[in-house]
Amino acid sequence: MKKFLFLVLIFSGLNYSFGQTLKFSVDNLDDSSVVLISLSGEKFSVIRSIDTKSKGKFEFDLDNNHPGIYRLGFSNNKSIDFIYDDEEVEIETDALNILGSIKVIQSESNKIYYNFIKLNKDYKTKSELLQLILARYPSDDDFYQTTKEELIQIQEEYLYFVNSTAQANPNSFIARYVRSSQLPVIDPETELVKQLVYLKSHALDNINFYDAELIYSDVFTNKSIEYLSYYRNPQLPLEQLEKEFESAIDSILNKAKVNEVVYKHIVEYLLDGFKKFDFDNVINYIVENYVIKDELCLDSQLTSTLERRIEQSKYFKPGITVPDINLSDEAGKLISLKDIRADRTLIIFYASWCPHCKDLLPKIYELYKKQTHKNFEVLAVSIDTMQTEWKRFVETNNLAWINVNDPIGWDGKSSGDYKIFATPTMFLVDKEFKLISKPTEFEELTKLL
Repeated sequence: MKKFLFLVLIFSGLNYSFGQTLKFSVDNLDDSSVVLISLSGEKFSVIRSIDTKSKGKFEFDLDNNHPGIYRLGFSNNKSIDFIYDDEEVEIETDALNILGSIKVIQSESNKIYYNFIKLNKDYKTKSELLQLILARYPSDDDFYQTTKEELIQIQEEYLYFVNSTAQANPNSFIARYVRSSQLPVIDPETELVKQLVYLKSHALDNINFYDAELIYSDVFTNKSIEYLSYYRNPQLPLEQLEKEFESAIDSILNKAKVNEVVYKHIVEYLLDGFKKFDFDNVINYIVENYVIKDELCLDSQLTSTLERRIEQSKYFKPGITVPDINLSDEAGKLISLKDIRADRTLIIFYASWCPHCKDLLPKIYELYKKQTHKNFEVLAVSIDTMQTEWKRFVETNNLAWINVNDPIGWDGKSSGDYKIFATPTMFLVDKEFKLISKPTEFEELTKLL
């Protein structure tokens, strides 16, 4: 008896996930094979292919798999997303309207999941419309009061589902997913102009950043992009918009730091997202203030594209002596950075095909020409692999400063030494070739000079 109690105590502390049977029936589907995928934000990993002799009908077991959102991928980019929550699952649908015809035969978690998806969509649409009416309608009108009561009722129904219906098993994956995924509910009395302030202050309140298992869903990625949208203003100039995004990033990541797994998951998502939209300054901000400072080990696939950016931020700090550059000018003469005699030298890595370079270099040259006393020199390093294109660019823009070219381009020694990941990239150094700054914009350079 004592041995039995001892074994109970030992094994009760372990969290085993036993295999459960999952059944899917999809009408009007010709596929006899589907792919089972595990989701993590916008990333996914293929678990295995599942074959069947009966088209559109699939039955399989998940052994020792973590709870989370999974996907069955069909042909023609069709798929079913579902919750695996350590329970039997049986789902029927139609390939012609998968989400609209979903019928959950077995699995309380999936019943809650699909109801939540629909409820979220309806709540967002209705509440936003009603808030707009309240913001513009006279408050002493009967219709205003009717609208307000309608909004309150919708909010109460939404919160009841989130806090009660979905919490029948509060420790289940779906219960935790709903709690963290819920949309913010704003008091109907809050003025429209103050609603954005409220969202910036409270939209992250319900997210459980401690729950690492939620990375196997879209919680953290969806909530991050939702929160960033509160800071997005297309009317702002790019530099100010980037500052707004940086402020939002600080709010998200400082909360996410409570769990290293969640923190890394969100950092990778933000880096990948801002990379797609060419927000280089925001990427630099994340790299310098979070990746390097907290020594995050990023996903190898993401790191390969960011490696030089990270290395440049790590090593090119003010005060370091920059590497020498030895390249040929237009006449074929070898030029060395260390042979330049100037109080300050601006090193610019650029390419003739780079749109931003075409705009920036002529502006810098105008600044260069206006020097009453020659306070700074410019070493313009082209990474064009075709020298004819480089020489044409120099001639067209009348760039009468020190021009050199690395015909190997991105893979050249100088590009590697300076960890060049984008053009244009600037380094301002003093007469001893110690780094003063890495200006990113013309206005910043103007102030430095």
